[in-house]
Amino acid sequence: MRNLLAFAAAAVLAACGADAPKFKSTDITGADFGKELSLNGHDGKPRTLADFRGKAVVLFFGYTHCPDICPTTLADVAGVVKKLGKDASRVQVLFVTLDPERDTPEVLAKYVPAFDPAFLGLSGDAAATQRAAKEFKIFYEKRPGSAPGAYTVDHSGQSYVIDPQGRLRLFVRHERIAQDLAEDLRALLKEKT
Repeated sequence: MRNLLAFAAAAVLAACGADAPKFKSTDITGADFGKELSLNGHDGKPRTLADFRGKAVVLFFGYTHCPDICPTTLADVAGVVKKLGKDASRVQVLFVTLDPERDTPEVLAKYVPAFDPAFLGLSGDAAATQRAAKEFKIFYEKRPGSAPGAYTVDHSGQSYVIDPQGRLRLFVRHERIAQDLAEDLRALLKEKT
């Protein structure tokens, strides 16, 4: 009897998830964080996540002086967006700087669109940056360098994907973007609302 009940429960659970997409990235649907973002675009406009409803959003935190993860991630995401073909217009990539001291809107306006003209850099003052990082559980810490302006910023390297309805859905490890993200975005864009 116990085995029969366990089998029935497993069958019911499997049936509930039959229509849910199977993602390669970590599915964090229903997470209790990543609901708000309020910063300024490199174009000078105030931006919130609500501005991008109707599009899947790929969100990455970094800084323009980053020697490795940041440019690699943005280049990988640019490659993924190209793979999407006509669906690329349904995706918005947002790069949030963790170094607002050096990453002015002018610097972001040159750096971020160099990877793809549709990508948008976001920044705020130190307090707004801290709020955004806390909301998305991003660790970052300034590390002194050999000269006053030559510091680095240690930071988390994951990206997040927010669905067209504005819900946080995926946690993407930076080393898996090129392999996994295109398929995951296609699956999200096919979902029924």
